Amino acid sequence: MHSVDSYNPIVITVYFFAVIFVSMFCMNPILLIISLLCAVIYSVIRIKDSYKKHLYCLLLFIIVSIINPLVSHNGKTVLFVLNDSPITLEALAYGVTMAMAIIGVIYWFSLFTNIMTSDKLLYLLGSLSPKLSLIISMGIRYVNLFAQQMKKIKESQTALGLYKGENVVDRVKGNIRVFSILITWALENGITTADSMAARGYGIGKRSHFTVFTFKKKDGIMIGLVTLLLGVTIISVVLGGSSYTFYPAITIASPGIIGSCGYAAYFILSMMLIIIEVEESLKWKYLQSKI
Repeated sequence: MHSVDSYNPIVITVYFFAVIFVSMFCMNPILLIISLLCAVIYSVIRIKDSYKKHLYCLLLFIIVSIINPLVSHNGKTVLFVLNDSPITLEALAYGVTMAMAIIGVIYWFSLFTNIMTSDKLLYLLGSLSPKLSLIISMGIRYVNLFAQQMKKIKESQTALGLYKGENVVDRVKGNIRVFSILITWALENGITTADSMAARGYGIGKRSHFTVFTFKKKDGIMIGLVTLLLGVTIISVVLGGSSYTFYPAITIASPGIIGSCGYAAYFILSMMLIIIEVEESLKWKYLQSKI
């Protein structure tokens, strides 16, 4: 079990909100580099067999990076001319910064969905809107359930010799048949779920619920640290401690004490989950060595 999972879902939500908030609304290159690197490192630690996702993100990073210099020609440092259009260093740097922001947010959201399982979302939203939390948790469940069922249908159709991939026409016909079977199964499963919920008295009277999550002392400490680090980062950005410009020339002001505190605070904030995981792993290996 990952040690991060032992924290209350409220703490996890607050943490990811803090990290993603800075990544989405601050285009400072240094902060975005910190965000992207920490997200990638933690994704490697947390999500196994995610190499395809890294390749897709790398491809998207390259595409986003080169789009801006192709459509925007601002900046005074011309690298080369393409079809009578100047490709400038400043436009390229801005494109790379945009790519870091987008890919970093994608990584953080993928980590959030990996940690926040349906039961945690149900706990988080249950007190605010029980019906909404139920719909969201069921929706998340059905995404993986549909993927698994489609795989089973394809395997059974292949075993029967009905699903062929010899040419494009056969693949299209096979996929249409698989999709039709999946839709039929989904409708039947939905009716079964509705009947089961009705038989158990869902919607009759006030609903009670049970949760295994409790708000502990370490959760309060974690929220306090996250709030403090986020506050220092925002203050640093607002006071201009990490000011920068891309046009007409790339300039990043000397951070000074305020900027350095902001960078350090956001670095610690982005590294918190990694530190927790590494600490837990080292502790586990130490205990194993004592056996």
